[in-house]
Amino acid sequence: MSIQDPDQRFRAEIAALRVPAPTAAEQILPQGFTGRDFLELFEAQVLSRQADLAARRLGASGRGFYSIGSSGHEGNVALAAASRVTDPVLPHYRSGAFFVHRARRAGVADPVRDILLGVVAAAAEPLSGGRHKVFGSAVANIVPQTSTIASQLPRAVGLAFALDRAERLGVACPWPSDAVVLCGFGDASANHSTAAGAINAAVHTAHLGVPVPVLFVCEDNGIGISVPTPPDWIEHAYGHRPGLRWFGADGCDLSDAVNAAVAAVDWVRAHRRPAFLHLRTVRLFGHAGSDVESAYRDTAAIEAGLARDPVAATARLLVEAGICTPREVLGRYDRLADQVAATAAQVCREPKLTTAGAVLAPLAPGRPERVRDEVQRRTGERPGAAAPVTRRAVGGPGTASNAGSGSGAGPDGGIRPAGAAGSGPGVADGPDAAAQTLAQAINHTLADLLARDPEILVFGEDVARKGGVYGVTRGLRKRFGPRRVFDTLLDEQSVLGTALGAGLAGFLPIPEIQYLAYVHNALDQLRGEAATLSFFSAGRYRNPMVVRIAGYAYQRGFGGHFHNDNSVAALRDIPGVIVASPSRPDDAAALLRTCVAAARVDGRVCVFLEPIALYHTRDLYEPDDGQWAAAAAETGHVPVGRARAYGDGTDLTIVAFANSVPMSLRVARRLARRGAGIRVLDLRWLAPLPVADLIRHAEATGRVLVADETRRSGGVSESVCAALVDAGFTGTLARVTSADSFVPLGPAAATVLLSEADIDAAADRLLSADRPGPGAAP
Repeated sequence: MSIQDPDQRFRAEIAALRVPAPTAAEQILPQGFTGRDFLELFEAQVLSRQADLAARRLGASGRGFYSIGSSGHEGNVALAAASRVTDPVLPHYRSGAFFVHRARRAGVADPVRDILLGVVAAAAEPLSGGRHKVFGSAVANIVPQTSTIASQLPRAVGLAFALDRAERLGVACPWPSDAVVLCGFGDASANHSTAAGAINAAVHTAHLGVPVPVLFVCEDNGIGISVPTPPDWIEHAYGHRPGLRWFGADGCDLSDAVNAAVAAVDWVRAHRRPAFLHLRTVRLFGHAGSDVESAYRDTAAIEAGLARDPVAATARLLVEAGICTPREVLGRYDRLADQVAATAAQVCREPKLTTAGAVLAPLAPGRPERVRDEVQRRTGERPGAAAPVTRRAVGGPGTASNAGSGSGAGPDGGIRPAGAAGSGPGVADGPDAAAQTLAQAINHTLADLLARDPEILVFGEDVARKGGVYGVTRGLRKRFGPRRVFDTLLDEQSVLGTALGAGLAGFLPIPEIQYLAYVHNALDQLRGEAATLSFFSAGRYRNPMVVRIAGYAYQRGFGGHFHNDNSVAALRDIPGVIVASPSRPDDAAALLRTCVAAARVDGRVCVFLEPIALYHTRDLYEPDDGQWAAAAAETGHVPVGRARAYGDGTDLTIVAFANSVPMSLRVARRLARRGAGIRVLDLRWLAPLPVADLIRHAEATGRVLVADETRRSGGVSESVCAALVDAGFTGTLARVTSADSFVPLGPAAATVLLSEADIDAAADRLLSADRPGPGAAP
């Protein structure tokens, strides 16, 4: 048959079928399935096919915006038949038939309408609300995915791991403890490093005796856009791997596919170990609506795919088993086609998202009062009460503030980094044995959080037995046990994938990325998965987490780029992600509590950037002065987007963060001795920036110097300066930064990194310039 339109071809082929001698259905259908069951599966296949056709028509008429279809992959409906509705699924983007059948089993009235609402980007689409066309459903336990290649696999492994961990720890989980995680992807995706790493992580974890009930489902249509996959490649790559049980089936033969799917799902459910199901499928209509596959595939290859059409194959099976006649099959097919066409006409009239506010609503939910109350509830404070403030002198009397009135200079000209007025913790008066370093404060706070909250997990490379390469997590495993504090394999994608899955399963994960440079290996797990989940599910799914990252430069005796990375632009660029960066021990404790509360209350994804060079710093101005150590208070928090001010000078505001805060304070003391009134503003939050505090303190002096230890291009100072300009600041503005360079080894690092001398010289230049005066901005 030479007809190349799958719809026309189906009709012609079924119309031409001759009714064979009846064969008993039980001889054809898988054990436990009836003719009625297979009619329902066929309907799901047809509905998926007709949804593809409708999407192509909508796109051609300018009313649809997405047309990557599932045609040729309708055999994946077998997974919906073989699994329970309570088995969580991270689907392939060609999972139309699976979605239709699973959603119908879950009670969704019209899954095709939901699909087409996504195609036309209608605000009424029940999962993403018109933000993207995704296969997802909260009631059907289908976790929505983007089309980022293989990015969902690490999350699937993390979720499978977390199911058993939740049961053992008594943590409430949305899914039953005997659930199986299904994860679909294509043959081209199977070659991606993300897929290879996730499958390796699953096998590695199971090898250690830890349950990982995940079924990887590779839907192999033999081609990735235009690049062929060798017919035997998937089995060659994955079919003989120790620790990974293999199942294979013809995805164009529904009976074979159902048999294999049932066997695979049942095996994973019984053994709680990973397995791989290889479904051999075809791809019809090309890769997407705009793809003309005749440009790179010959006619024989296209014809071979059409000859294996799984919808036509199921129709033939129904006729062969005596379940339907060809006429009945065509009647059912036509009825469903008319139904989908009517739905397509109706969804076009649905309203679209029309404002930025509507689009952004689920991206970065913020309820600061509830976050504050959550911190106080967890730490035993009375909700709504002001945090207690204690103080420790640093260079003289006075106080520091949460970007409020600030502190004065001491008798030696020093600016006191003491307690935070009103809403943050302070530090103890005078010399105090409880004063901690940054590393100790983080360790103390993690221990406190673990003790108070059974849902928190702490994990990463070298986090447990060693206690972190800088000792920040030392002792936590011994105190809280290996089920809550554990080491991971050396793969940042798997570390973050574990967090992504654990967050879905009811945990609040605090993973550690050992060095800032290493997060770039796995950035898509934050950008493409973590940050998008609430956006593409309108908040119906969340993955709360706080990712601790040791970063920045200035380590002494341990150099090189990968241990001294100062690039944060890629993190600050991710919509909705909170980036905290404390410089002081007490701020570190408070910011960490705030991040955990924001993750819990609003499902936020938080990145907690820890300056390595300050981990064990105790001194600020002089050796042994102990003035950078502080007590990590048991209570209190710092609101997201609030800065910390040191001093109330009216001559110059130095804006700093992380390592540049103590550098700027030392510069401020030297300038104060020469008669200049300086205030230092510690941003504390790099995303969102504390814009209101920034503007207020800029206007107070009329001169602003941004001391930015990140790179000049793409660094934090660019956004700080832009925020001031956008606000109409008309005072004097300058910045001093590190060079656009990787950090070299040894003394050469000092040639490219921001130095105290650079800040001093830049401040001198600003102070010698004419000043518009405080309040210069309109």
